[in-house]
Amino acid sequence: MTVIEHASIYAQRRARVAAQLGYGGIAIVPTAPERQRNRDSDFLYRHDSYFYYLTGFTEPHATLVITADGEATLFCQPKDLEREIWDGIRLGPDAAPAALGVNKAFSSTELAAQMPKLLENRSTVWYPFATHAGLEGRVDGWLQSVRARVRFGALCPDLQRDLCSVLDEMRLVKDAHEQDIMRRASQISARAHVRAMQRSAAMLRAGQDVREYHLDAELLHEFRQHGSQYPAYGSIVAAGANACVLHYRADEGRIREGELVLIDAGCELDGYASDITRTFPANGRFTGPQRALYDLVLASQDAAVAATRAGARFVDPHDATVAVLAQGLLDLGLLDKHKVGAAQDVIANRSYFPFYMHRTGHWLGMDVHDCGSYVEPSQVGQISERKDPLSGETIKDRPSRILQPGMVLTIEPGLYVRPAEGVPEQFWNIGIRIEDDAIVTDIGCELITRGVPVKADEIEALMRA
Repeated sequence: MTVIEHASIYAQRRARVAAQLGYGGIAIVPTAPERQRNRDSDFLYRHDSYFYYLTGFTEPHATLVITADGEATLFCQPKDLEREIWDGIRLGPDAAPAALGVNKAFSSTELAAQMPKLLENRSTVWYPFATHAGLEGRVDGWLQSVRARVRFGALCPDLQRDLCSVLDEMRLVKDAHEQDIMRRASQISARAHVRAMQRSAAMLRAGQDVREYHLDAELLHEFRQHGSQYPAYGSIVAAGANACVLHYRADEGRIREGELVLIDAGCELDGYASDITRTFPANGRFTGPQRALYDLVLASQDAAVAATRAGARFVDPHDATVAVLAQGLLDLGLLDKHKVGAAQDVIANRSYFPFYMHRTGHWLGMDVHDCGSYVEPSQVGQISERKDPLSGETIKDRPSRILQPGMVLTIEPGLYVRPAEGVPEQFWNIGIRIEDDAIVTDIGCELITRGVPVKADEIEALMRA
């Protein structure tokens, strides 16, 4: 029998959830289902993040139930010698309490029979809303069974609440254990980016035909070589003009001398994602226009990093990025000051939007776009209105989240220059994004992804090696 490592951490998290359920509360947290890829082949299984956060358990067909008095019950796959020959060893309900630290465990085949008993005489049912197809219907079915017993004195829960509101706030601030895993995931991903950069230059120097999928293969090799279970998301390897497509996926595009390559890739390690983007010259040497745009994006990232600290707002790094990019676009002639005005006008009118159309970051954790509100909870009722200068729509704004130590976010400014009238041709089809992962601290932030160079000179030196 294998005891789940750090089981006490998961037990502490369950206790924190139990304390927030209120008198008579009960929480239901299923894991993710297995998903068919085609015919009799499934996609590689990945657990549900909420479920894993509370259990550390990675098997499918499992459900966790927590009550307000702190009792945790697990439903999991029963032991089955024949299926274990094909699919691997199962923990089983008999071993689950000792291995996971739960109070009780049943076979997942008993879920339908046991849930009405667990729900009976409870006041509030908590579960993650809109995350598990069919869960709401199953809860309704279990409650119908409870209602059938009211004539015998049973009480049926009369309130349902979204457990995401509790778990999202818990997951938003990472504890020391989580931060350590994310640092290790970032180190693996940084090595993968270094490997891909060097491979690109080496293949071109050797006169070989280089394709985006060649570099994607280097990433995957490095991820698995160092123990990562999966990529955290579909890797972006975009050569030349493909880098101007934000969610481009590695394909058969040719990597050519004189062009840039944008790689947005990160591994998942023990349930936690990393997320790195680097843009580099395919042959290891920036051209003048490429270097000018690259240095501008890097300067905007430096400004965003300086704005990332406890007590600042989530939106502050984005605002710092936009301020630098707005002035830089004017200085480089991508925007005509006679048409768009000064930098403050570029910001107010969002004239930068054709070149920079996404936000500067997002929460990072068990999911690459992690859970957690971007609005400050203590100020959610404060609403201001403004008219978007591009769409003309009226937008309702609420105060941005105040950053706290232990929050983890990405910092990822970019510029994407497509051929267009009035845009200097020397910049056409250049796409640049620079992304690092940051842990918020009391005095600033810790960049955990700088194992791969970010300065242009350092990138060129790396690719010469």
